[in-house]
Amino acid sequence: MDHLILTVIAQDQPGLVERVAQCVARHNGNWLESRMSRMAGQFAGILRVDVPAASHGALMEALGELSAQGIRVQLASAGAEPDCTWKSIHLDLLGNDRPGIVRDITRLLAQNGVNLESLITDVTPAPMSGEPLFHAQATLAVPESLLLTTLQTSLETLADDLMVELKLRMEE
Repeated sequence: MDHLILTVIAQDQPGLVERVAQCVARHNGNWLESRMSRMAGQFAGILRVDVPAASHGALMEALGELSAQGIRVQLASAGAEPDCTWKSIHLDLLGNDRPGIVRDITRLLAQNGVNLESLITDVTPAPMSGEPLFHAQATLAVPESLLLTTLQTSLETLADDLMVELKLRMEE
């Protein structure tokens, strides 16, 4: 069996996921995990499937044919997991919205060898003022060799510059 990673994007519509799932099932594939969301009228998802090597080419062709229905699918082979021991940390960030917050936070994380496992962001109006508030929740894979206090200090310095509230906690 080959593990494949598929990314899917299309104009949001009922039955979209079912069409992709039918395609995978028709080629003896097994849907293992996915993350999917609707945003601004578009639907986007990433999923991991297990498919017999003999069905790999036919599945790729069938997924490509979904473009006639407005569904774009890209495929990649699953990659190897890093040879590092990680601790899972949850990051919660809240502050006034401004361009560059994600860039600045992710740059600091990358400089410390921290891998971003998941990231969810949104901008909502503040309760009293209506000013846009940026909120991010992330799961981080922090190398065991990096002290949490070192990461916390680096992030707090950046949080002061960005004027955001930032919290880290160990995942359970």
